[in-house]
Amino acid sequence: MNSFYIGDFEISQNGKPFIIAEMSGNHNQSIEKAFEIVDAAAKAGAHGLKLQTYTPDTITIDHNEGLFYIDDPNSLWHGHSLYQLYEKAYTPWEWHEPIFKRAKEKGLIPFSSPFDNTSVDFLEELGAPVYKVASFENKDRRLLKKIASTGKPVIMSTGASTLEDISESVQVLRDNGCKDLILLKCTSTYPSSPENTNLLTIPHMSQIFNCFTGLSDHTAGIGAAVASVPLGAKVIEKHFTISRADGGVDAAFSLEPNELEALVVETERAWQALGEVSYKVLNAERSSLRFKRSIYVVKDIEEGEELDESNIRVIRPGDGMEPKYFDLVLGAKAIKSIKRGTPLAWDIILSK
Repeated sequence: MNSFYIGDFEISQNGKPFIIAEMSGNHNQSIEKAFEIVDAAAKAGAHGLKLQTYTPDTITIDHNEGLFYIDDPNSLWHGHSLYQLYEKAYTPWEWHEPIFKRAKEKGLIPFSSPFDNTSVDFLEELGAPVYKVASFENKDRRLLKKIASTGKPVIMSTGASTLEDISESVQVLRDNGCKDLILLKCTSTYPSSPENTNLLTIPHMSQIFNCFTGLSDHTAGIGAAVASVPLGAKVIEKHFTISRADGGVDAAFSLEPNELEALVVETERAWQALGEVSYKVLNAERSSLRFKRSIYVVKDIEEGEELDESNIRVIRPGDGMEPKYFDLVLGAKAIKSIKRGTPLAWDIILSK
């Protein structure tokens, strides 16, 4: 896998994870709220800010029957038609440019999930540096071909998808110009549970498709996201809001600013902690060697006296003879008087 850039952020085998704050519909149709979310995401240390680019009419039709109506009582969106839901959730297209501008000013890399070909054209005009394919769009071949043809890096979620589904979609992307691909493990339930997250898929998917992988996470908190880092996650996406109490279509499974900040900090710590396979005493550990155990004289010993378990012991600190020699030196004689508290050494004893 070759490294590549999303904006000025390098995605690489040894690089830290790219943290995406997903605004989605948490702006509650207020551009001022959208700007607050941008500012808070930047302050928390996120690297990318993601929007969703569609209108109710580009994603569905205004119809209230059958599957167009959400009648699942366990759904966050129960009682809405799809059209009504997307009316509440969509980000007006005229907001995109000022939101992108605000994000760049704050040091964020703005981009979006397009949901049809017209939205790809629109995002190209805005200079989007990368495209995100949502789980529910990852089988739309026309959309995949359109996105791939831009030559930009692609991040694709894999929720509610079989291995065959993913393989077909990856092939479409690669056949149509996508060179830089990141696949995100995703569980398409809102919210999702840790038990259904299956993070072990992340390295497996990377091996199968020879690409970078990551996590689109809908669980509460940051535990699953942090755990994904040692499994190879190079991109982590979490929905973000100023306050879950503000409500909004995705607020229930969105992080608040202090949680996003913790996510950025803890995922970077997890990445830093990976290091390399090491079985050596690090330079940073050398001062701690004194706290290891060694053989010490614990009772004054006269010249010619034998060493036994009453006058030597294996104790801390660690600057005496190594503990592995304890049985070997029992019965040896001191060649001179040795005071209590002296580290045992070969040059002050005679062999048995």
